[in-house]
Amino acid sequence: MEFKRIMGLILLIALVVFLVGTVFYENSKIQTSSNKITVAVTIPSEEEFVKAVGGDKVNVLVMVPSNADPHTYEPSSSQLQQAEQAQMYAEVGSGLEFEIGWMDKIRGLNSNMEVVNCSQGIDLMQSTDPDEGNQDPHIWNSPRNAKIMVQNIYEGLVKIDPANKDYYTKNRDAYLQKLDDLDKNMTETFANATNRNIMVYHPSWGYLCRDYGLNQISIENEGKEATPATISRLVDLADQENVKVIFVSPQFSNESAQTIANQIGGQVVSIDPMAENYIENMYKITQVISKAQKTP
Repeated sequence: MEFKRIMGLILLIALVVFLVGTVFYENSKIQTSSNKITVAVTIPSEEEFVKAVGGDKVNVLVMVPSNADPHTYEPSSSQLQQAEQAQMYAEVGSGLEFEIGWMDKIRGLNSNMEVVNCSQGIDLMQSTDPDEGNQDPHIWNSPRNAKIMVQNIYEGLVKIDPANKDYYTKNRDAYLQKLDDLDKNMTETFANATNRNIMVYHPSWGYLCRDYGLNQISIENEGKEATPATISRLVDLADQENVKVIFVSPQFSNESAQTIANQIGGQVVSIDPMAENYIENMYKITQVISKAQKTP
């Protein structure tokens, strides 16, 4: 009986050792496969910035999906749990409602996380929408601002991973050259615009308009659909300024935009202010806006 008891104890110890070893092995595999730096970002456009600089040394967590409104979106519990594990958060930093409402909580969940303010060094403009506060938060929608955002992200990565500074520097320089090429293309394209007014549903394009000499006319006011009186005024303005295209975004309703387009004999065209393929998307937007400006 005593022998059986001893053998049972030995087997139990062996089983425990086996299970502990298996868990340790599996955890070591997870750590080996996940030794990349996890960087959380607020919007999809920032994902390209981080990946361009970080390359194969980063994983990116996007908090606001591409089809969601960053002014009203609330993260899921699983997103917050993932953000809790991030080594760095690249916040837009310009007063975006998502960040105003959630960054304190995210910081509280992860006090060791490096938080990079991507708006640092950008000349913030006054918002045309009083509901968004004093500053226009849509800084990323101009490549001139994007270059500053990329530099801020680069500095954050170097701070938490100085051993790979040369790698990040090389990647940053290559991406900044692409942004320079985009900026040059946009400058040349919009220099020949015959109509510098663009009518949009949501005022996401203030920095693009400022940097390239355009004028943004917004339908939405204080986050609300336009009233009949506002629609009537905008119809008159569109006729006066020869505007025939109303720009909308996937994240917002286009009902009032379609109403105005119907009344002016124009059309509604969708352009995405939050696409993750940033450079490709901005080239596309440049061509779409340029074509609209030349519409008779």
